[in-house]
Amino acid sequence: MSRYSILKALLALFALTACQTTAYPPLPTVPQVDLARFMGDWYVIANIPTFIENNAHNPVESYRLNADGSIATTFTFRKNGFDGETKIYRPTGYVIDTRSNAIWGMQFVWPIKSDYRIVYLNADYTQTIVAREKRDYVWIMARTPGIPEDDYERLIALIARAGYDVGNIQRVPQKWN
Repeated sequence: MSRYSILKALLALFALTACQTTAYPPLPTVPQVDLARFMGDWYVIANIPTFIENNAHNPVESYRLNADGSIATTFTFRKNGFDGETKIYRPTGYVIDTRSNAIWGMQFVWPIKSDYRIVYLNADYTQTIVAREKRDYVWIMARTPGIPEDDYERLIALIARAGYDVGNIQRVPQKWN
């Protein structure tokens, strides 16, 4: 097979993949997020991890609102154990839906912005679920390193109703002194 044929086949495959649509209905978000209240530290309680998050311990996602409306994000965790190497990532968040502030683009690498949707947020801004339209990744986060088991089960049920395979959700190790 010639290079041209291989390239042509790859382009066709890319075109077919790019045109695929999800079988899921739109992912509902919370009606309104007060960005100032949402800022600060969020401990990752459970997730369907991205490749970066595999074997993460004590992960914390921190948000700070910039003057230009973007969101400075710092994601910190220990790799492979509580005493493992500290990893720090600093993506930038951008509010996409300014009416609700619940749909963001999260940019790790320019020019790509990942879908980031706040689908649950309790009234006192202490527990949240961040999800993606594709239902590939999800994060249960809280202002504390742990939440009551009843709350955890209720949040898992919400994620299941959103169309996720909850069998892929992993509790994330959190242990703080």
